[in-house]
This record gives sequence, C-alpha cells and structure tokens, in this order.
Amino acid sequence: MRIRFFGGAHEVGRSAIMVEDDRNIMLDYGIKIDHEPEFPIGTPKVDACVVSHAHLDHSGCAPALYNENSPAMFGTMPTLRLSALLLEDSIKISHRNHTRLDYHNRQLGMFKSRFVSIDYHQRAGFGNYDITLYDAGHISGSAVTLLERTKGKDNRRIVYTGDFKLAPQTLHTGAEIVKSDVLIMESTYATREHPDRNKQIADFVDKIRETLDNNGTALIPTFAVGRAQELLAILEQNGLADRTYVDGMAREASRIVLSHSEFIDNADVLSTAMKDSTFVDMPGMRKEILGEPAIVLTPAGMLNGGPVLDYIGKLNKDSHVFITGYQVEGTNGRNLIETGKIELDGKRERIRAPFSVYDFSAHAGKSDLYKYVRESAPNTVICVHGDPKNTEALAEELKDEGFDAYAPKVGDKIELAG
Repeated sequence: MRIRFFGGAHEVGRSAIMVEDDRNIMLDYGIKIDHEPEFPIGTPKVDACVVSHAHLDHSGCAPALYNENSPAMFGTMPTLRLSALLLEDSIKISHRNHTRLDYHNRQLGMFKSRFVSIDYHQRAGFGNYDITLYDAGHISGSAVTLLERTKGKDNRRIVYTGDFKLAPQTLHTGAEIVKSDVLIMESTYATREHPDRNKQIADFVDKIRETLDNNGTALIPTFAVGRAQELLAILEQNGLADRTYVDGMAREASRIVLSHSEFIDNADVLSTAMKDSTFVDMPGMRKEILGEPAIVLTPAGMLNGGPVLDYIGKLNKDSHVFITGYQVEGTNGRNLIETGKIELDGKRERIRAPFSVYDFSAHAGKSDLYKYVRESAPNTVICVHGDPKNTEALAEELKDEGFDAYAPKVGDKIELAG
C-alpha cells in the first residue's frame, strides 16, 4: 500500500491524495485558486474518490476524474449540492474568461450521477475498505474520512482530516477525533494559534457599527460557502442582519445549507438572518446600496472576482473593508493586506477605504492540531495542506514526540509497510 500526492502537499490548494491498493481511492481532487487555477498533477487511475467538503481547493477538479475514469464519488449530501453549485459557477467563469478548466458540463453531470451521499457514521464498503465519515466542524457537510482496511492481512485505519476545526463556531460544534493508524492531517495553522473568537466577534461588530454611524459601507468579502453563513448568523445575533445586503452565490449556498439543517447548529439563527437580510437580485442595486450606510456580504472571499469587485473600487473614505478569511499568496486579498492595492480592470489600484483583518478561521490552530494527533494516536502522521514552513515544522515536532511523521511534496509517494 502506498500514498501518493497529486496536490495539496507543501501547499494550500489542489488537495489530491491517493491511497493506492488493490483499488485506488482518491481523497479530494481540488484546484489551487489564483488568477490562473492550478490543477493536480498527472492523470491518475482512480476507482473511487471521497470529497471531504465543497470548497474548491478540495472539490474543484473532481469532475475532471471522469475524463479518464468512472470512479464512485463519496461525500455528504451538503457536499454534493454545495460542490455542484461551485463547480457550475466555475464552468461559467471559465467560458466567460476563456480560461482553462479540465472539465465541462458532461463531466459535471457524471460527477453528480456517480455521487454516493452518506451521512456521518454511516459505513460504505469499497474494495478492501469501509469508508466512514465524521463531522469535521469546518462547514456544512465537511467530513473527516476513515478508510478502514477490513480485508486481507494488513488491516489498518487511515484517517484523512480534510479541513477541520475542533473549537465550536456559531453553526458548528467542532470536529470529531477519530482513532487512526495513519493520520493524514491539514497543517494550515501549524505554527500559530487563533486569537480569542469572542473578542474577534466583539471587535468586528463594533467596527461595523462605527462604519455605519459614519454613513459608510461595511464591505465584507466572503466565501459563499461556509463563511457567508457563519457571518450571517453572527450579524443576526448582534442585531445587524436587517441592515445587511447579501450578494452573489451566498444566497443559494445559504438556502442549501438550511435545507440540510441537521448538519449545522443554530439553524434557527441562520433562518432568521436570511429573512431579516436583503438579497441583491439585480446588479443595478449595487450602486443604490453604496449610497446609504449598509453592510454588504458578498463573494469572493479573496477579492479575485465576483460581485465584491463591483463595490470595492467605489467605496468612499468613510467605508471599511472587513477581511475575514485566509488569503492565498498571489490573490487580490493577500495583495491588499501586504500593499493596500488590488488589481481592478487590469490595473493595480489603491483602495480609498481602510481595511481590517479578522480571524474567523474554520481551521484548527496549532494546539488543536497537536490535540488531534495525540488523541487519534496514529503510528504515522502525514502533514499536508500547509505551506512548507508549516508542514515541515509540524512534522519535525511530531518526530520529536516519537511519531513517524512526514511533510511530503507534490509528486512524492509514501510506502506503508505491512
């Protein structure tokens, strides 16, 4: 048995990790989000794929597997529906911008028809393995995957965390820790902790109220899936949803999340937030919104496209931009943080409105990564989904604690001895 890395190793994005055995099981098959998306390397032979959750860095290339294969696809029902929403949008953007995409509507149709939805704790057999999903506490339907080898001489438990968070969020209780022999774990924040979440929320809300009092626009770029629903719930709990406009795909994503309310906590809060807020139905509304003090919750979370670009260049100096998520290197969001400028209409422009960065991460911080390893109790830990500094630091510290730990690169393979 071996594990091969087609993406997502020594980097954040294009997660694609394959367990090679009598039948090959791919764990995620995503893209790396930038101006020009990067895809997993090679053309692997895949018999099945498990999609941990809907974000494009984990699901964004999954339909391309149907160019050369016809794998079974496993995941939760929210992951299917939210992935399909994002993948359909990716096809539209590719056609509009004439950019490369490794799949089209035919492959997306096969992805949806071959998708086997399974609930948390429900087993699905495939080849020598039983596949079981557990709550990852990241977004609606996100899953920690257990591949349990139940046939043959070499019985072992391979656990893939995908993106996970142990600490509770407004809409999620937190990840389940699953016992393992081999643990493949994200390392996004392996070298730092997240700040106190309650203080982050208080500061965020105070700054929004200050912006509104100054007759400005509180512009909140957000990921349509996951972060938008979490922020809507926070705004509702603080009496601000009725002053909030929700633009772009966040509307449909929120509807999908609510239609599977068993996968979230505080569904009533999100439901009320959707009733209290106003949805932007027509692009012409955006100019009117900027003429009044208002909160605008809109994709895209890294400022690389979407409705946010219709707003951000037109903000007045009394407005404020609220960055609430991880900004990948090379994106407009990262450039704004580092230089105060973004690319608009092909030109580097300085944004008139000030900005603040808030940590509402749905990923585990350093101490929770170590907690997961210790309680999962593996023999082998493979550190992925992090930049080289983070994956290598985590692997080295785990070696010092006695674990057999690796920080592989894209293209590497790890042989698992019997």
